[in-house]
Amino acid sequence: MNLLLPLAIAVALAVDRLGEPPTWAHPVVGMGRYLGLFKLTKLPAAAGFIAGALAWLVGAALVAFIALWLEGGVMGALQPWASPLQLAGAALLIGLLLKPLLAWRMLADEAMAVEAALAESLDAGRARLSRLVSRDTSALTATEVREAAIETLAENLNDSVVAPLFWFALFGLPGAALYRFANTADAMWGYRDEREWCGKWAARADDLLSWLPARLTALALLPTSLPALLREARRTPSPNSGWPMAAMALRLGLRLGKPGVYTLHADGRSAGPDDLRAAQAVAWHAVGIGALLIATLAWTLRS
Repeated sequence: MNLLLPLAIAVALAVDRLGEPPTWAHPVVGMGRYLGLFKLTKLPAAAGFIAGALAWLVGAALVAFIALWLEGGVMGALQPWASPLQLAGAALLIGLLLKPLLAWRMLADEAMAVEAALAESLDAGRARLSRLVSRDTSALTATEVREAAIETLAENLNDSVVAPLFWFALFGLPGAALYRFANTADAMWGYRDEREWCGKWAARADDLLSWLPARLTALALLPTSLPALLREARRTPSPNSGWPMAAMALRLGLRLGKPGVYTLHADGRSAGPDDLRAAQAVAWHAVGIGALLIATLAWTLRS
């Protein structure tokens, strides 16, 4: 039984390489549809915060309950004396349920598609990047397009792999599902405009749940200098996204940033045509390191 969650993690990452499930069967799509039912409006601070918090809590409870029910159906069929074959079957089922809560292969491919689009034209690269980021891409240079794609790759290494696996190791499938709901809610509701108070609970929940995984992701990326990582990670407005992005910048020796907002590793070189592929290779390596550490954590907690 101690090996069930580590084996499930291995299954989920292996299946992730095959791509995403169909839209109708994708739990994150379902989360997005639920969140899309709520039209955030300008409300007084207290009213907006309470409304957003209640909608988030109802959705989170629903997601956690479904995940617990599915996991319970698999685990309930296992006995303490389950055979290795039964254990492997349970790990396969849990891994298949975990997989849609990860999206690493898809995001890595999308990041590389930005470089392919840039090879066609700058406008094509900007348009492709706009599918990955919320910032305005219409005036970005080719270097800035690459920087943004590399940053997104590093940030989503946490959001789409390390963090859901971390919470899976602690709380099983409900933990991973709850994290993905929180991360999706932040992406859809975490605006910094007149609707801010409606999405503030979602933003703070994501900050809290991502805090430790983001730092683990940065360590998995193996920056050359921990003091430099500590210094650079603080330059972004987000308490978490700066960690994997700064680690990637330091690892590749690149200058990364968002114009007018922050610059990471200002003494680094500009991103060139080969750097997105290099970032992808570093990220794939970090996925292996992070998964191994988290699988060890899952095994240790249940020993």
